[in-house]
Amino acid sequence: MFIIENYSIAVLFCFITMICWGSWANTQKLAGKTWRFELFYWDYVIGIVLFSLISALTLGSTGDKGRSFITDLSQATSSNIISALIGGVVFNAANILFSAAISIAGIAVAFPLSIGLALVLGVFVNYFGAQKGNPVFLFAGVALVMVAIILNAMAYRKLNAGNKSVSAKGIGLCIVAGILMSFFYRFVASAMDLQNFESPAIGKMTPYTATFIFSLGILLSNFIFNTILMRKPFAGPPVTYADYFSGKFSIHLVGVLGGLIWGLGNSLNLIAAGKAGPAISYGLGQGATLIAALWGVFVWKEFSKAPKNTNSLIGWMFLFFIAGLGLIIYAGL
Repeated sequence: MFIIENYSIAVLFCFITMICWGSWANTQKLAGKTWRFELFYWDYVIGIVLFSLISALTLGSTGDKGRSFITDLSQATSSNIISALIGGVVFNAANILFSAAISIAGIAVAFPLSIGLALVLGVFVNYFGAQKGNPVFLFAGVALVMVAIILNAMAYRKLNAGNKSVSAKGIGLCIVAGILMSFFYRFVASAMDLQNFESPAIGKMTPYTATFIFSLGILLSNFIFNTILMRKPFAGPPVTYADYFSGKFSIHLVGVLGGLIWGLGNSLNLIAAGKAGPAISYGLGQGATLIAALWGVFVWKEFSKAPKNTNSLIGWMFLFFIAGLGLIIYAGL
């Protein structure tokens, strides 16, 4: 299987993760013009599962290093399989709430608040689970990201000064989603042998196998979480499975594309975790907040009607995010 050999490649993979995780929501925005996000989300999950399977059968099964996907899956212990499945369930609960936050608050707001919070808490959770990297630079970077989150919240308040009910709902969903999102990665990482991807300990899984099991956890839990949300949505009337199957093939493809994009980022991030460590790998990947904010501000124009002084808050937010990510990278050198 394919294994990363040096830290610089691991950082490159994390940057690709950042772009993927920060860009998939554009497909939700595109589909959202004619398609409810609860329906979009089914196709998104299908895309995640498809990519994890393709990745496991290609990069995870070729070459002369490590165990192939089928061999690795057959020897994995039930405790590690359950851990990766739980990671998928936790992620799905968080991501459904996060997707709802996007539909209510927009990309430029939901990403910095929700994923920014997930970055801060997740780095702590993953660092103490597997201590790798300089903690001073790592947590200093996290502190700068936290400042960026506060600045974004201030900008959001200015944008929604006349619509407090929507603001409260959007912020509430972001906070709950961010807290849940901070824990999923630890469950998946603990199912792998982060010290040795080439010859993993017996019972542990390679990142390719763990990613596939993780995606199954997302799919299985979606029959519960998303079914409930379809019947009792946060906004708008209920939708049914008949509504889903009546959708055009092209609109389904948009959702699948979103899942493929996120799945690519997730696979590369877990592959990088062996060399960079889970805290740094996760933290850089969740720098997706910066990418998403760029999309929201400059492409979707979500702050176009905000007061003029809001632009300075957005500018400082970007600077603090960039500085924080820089320190997180330096922590692994």
